[in-house]
Amino acid sequence: MTIEISELADYGWDNFFTSQLEPDDLENFIPARVKTVHRSQIQVIGVGLDRMTMPYSSVDGEGMTATVGDWLLLEPGTFRPKRLMKRKSIFKRRAAGSHRGDQLIAANIDTLFIVASCNFDFNVARLERYLSLAHEAHVTPVIILTKGDLVEEPEEFIRSVEKLQPGLAVEMVDARDPTSSKCLEVWCGYGQTVALVGSSGVGKSTLINTLIGNDDIETRDVRVDDSKGRHTTTGRTLHRLPNGGWLADTPGMRELQLTQVEEGIKEVFADIVDLAATCKFNNCQHAKEPGCAVQAAVVDGSLDPARLSRWEKLAAEEARNTQSFAQRHVQDRKFGKRIKKAKKEKTHWRDD
Repeated sequence: MTIEISELADYGWDNFFTSQLEPDDLENFIPARVKTVHRSQIQVIGVGLDRMTMPYSSVDGEGMTATVGDWLLLEPGTFRPKRLMKRKSIFKRRAAGSHRGDQLIAANIDTLFIVASCNFDFNVARLERYLSLAHEAHVTPVIILTKGDLVEEPEEFIRSVEKLQPGLAVEMVDARDPTSSKCLEVWCGYGQTVALVGSSGVGKSTLINTLIGNDDIETRDVRVDDSKGRHTTTGRTLHRLPNGGWLADTPGMRELQLTQVEEGIKEVFADIVDLAATCKFNNCQHAKEPGCAVQAAVVDGSLDPARLSRWEKLAAEEARNTQSFAQRHVQDRKFGKRIKKAKKEKTHWRDD
């Protein structure tokens, strides 16, 4: 049975993916979206489809793997993934640990819900990291503040967030109250996909349960002594929303090392980037150089020195991580070529 394009829209398919199809693709393959990623299998969904299958991994040395939100073309009968569709957005971070690889978070997202709580765990620098991810992926960021009832003046947190970027969408919600969370429905409509990120303990799981209308996601209290969260979500999955959209849940992340988000950082810190462009010297380090517009703004009070410090730290971290990523990419390509050459030589030997 040939699947109609209009049927796929229910799962988040749009013209971006249609433009990638060959004339006979819908007759020869089954379009499916990755709902959940497990260690050895992935769960895929689509028109009349909800099943487990083998993970997708390219064999061309590029190291492409599928993540939550990806679209695949499956082989009929076996349901083996044959092609990974180009992504309109991808969120990833540099993974923690000694291997320092890149961890995919979610793909093909329209809006990023960045959740932060109004308690001791509120962190402006962390929000700027998430905003850099969102802008690099060209998706709409929305800051969601929770636990405003735990502080005397929650409006101070709203003002702190609004200072990060002009026009930034900020919503204060009670994660437990469906009525309070109705303000988020504008981003959760038919065919739309939102991702929800934030550190552990900010109320992500509670908010997800409220948005999807059930208690499928386990929730845990934060530690009383320091308001730090305990990890509840350990995997990544897509949840169906009542208004026809999809929500990608992600594990809480204490460490968010950025890589390949230079343009995203520039957009988040556009005020400083614009100032730097007017410095007297093109290679100005914004320290003690004469004619430095950035330091002049710090002196006259129009630029917060703490914000300047955060920009310098984030830009340096991104440049360092991206450089190491490029080196790994070259190594992976060389390894892939060696594998292909070995397979070719093995086939030639058998033919002889």
